[in-house]
Amino acid sequence: MRSEDEIREQYDFLAEQLDSDEMDHERVRMMFTHYKRALGWVLEEEHI
Repeated sequence: MRSEDEIREQYDFLAEQLDSDEMDHERVRMMFTHYKRALGWVLEEEHI
């Protein structure tokens, strides 16, 4: 089970990345990887 702090950390990372002026293809790909991981944690919590 993931903690709320871990999910918050992922959310904060994504928000910071989205605000970056250096958003390129690789950063977008990396951002979505983190986004999917964070969503997975939330869904995992709901199904337990």
